[in-house]
Amino acid sequence: MLNVDLARLSDDIFEEIHQAFLEFAVIFFRNQTLTPEQHKAFGRRFGKLNIHPTYEPLPGHEEILAVIKEKDAMHNIGDTWHTDVTYLPEPPMGSILYAKEIPPYGGDTLFANLSMAYDALSDGMKLMLEGLNAVHSNAYLLGGKHGNEDRNQTRSTKLREDRRQELTAVHPVVRTHPETGRKCLFVNQAFTQRFENMTIDESLPLLDFLVRHASRPEFTCRFRWTQGAVAFWDNRCTYHYALNDYHGFRREMHRVTVNGDRPL
Repeated sequence: MLNVDLARLSDDIFEEIHQAFLEFAVIFFRNQTLTPEQHKAFGRRFGKLNIHPTYEPLPGHEEILAVIKEKDAMHNIGDTWHTDVTYLPEPPMGSILYAKEIPPYGGDTLFANLSMAYDALSDGMKLMLEGLNAVHSNAYLLGGKHGNEDRNQTRSTKLREDRRQELTAVHPVVRTHPETGRKCLFVNQAFTQRFENMTIDESLPLLDFLVRHASRPEFTCRFRWTQGAVAFWDNRCTYHYALNDYHGFRREMHRVTVNGDRPL
């Protein structure tokens, strides 16, 4: 959206932002200047703010996740198709990511619309998925057979040492958006382990298909960051993927996340 100052919003402009958010699932703003308090205040207009259960917060601001990749870090975070923190019983409603420092090139973020992906499935696949539940877990972050044991060694944004327990939740594979009423897929590459009452190996072929299907180019967009840009995505019906193609340069983003509800 153009000519909008997120630090100073009238009620009318806020409502326009809310409607655009529901219509497009991800919206972008350029040339913003936000203090941490202003960033949090904008998020609070949509609901209570989330404190990330797994990653360390920005010092002095527990509701802000500093997504940082230092020049010499091998990996970033978010480098797979995912929906944020789906291993909670009530996953986030949305996230507001603010560019503090960007590399001279690279570091784009891809987004995928999971309502469009669901609509494009065959009637037979939709019928099979109805009533199916999936188990979500943060095991991918913590290590083990399906995780990254070196995550804290190769990434600048660190896991919290005081919260390294596995968290799991069960959600419907197809959820209904609580505001728009649209159906969308609700499985992702990072945190969906398996279907309920099935093994990981049994679940993997269908999960792989659904992730590949949902991230097809016709359901996606790509955002090129600029200093002070903001992306606000609906976590209930999107994936995102952070590209790691800027080694040797520093990138710092601040993320505020708004709590959501239990998927139905």
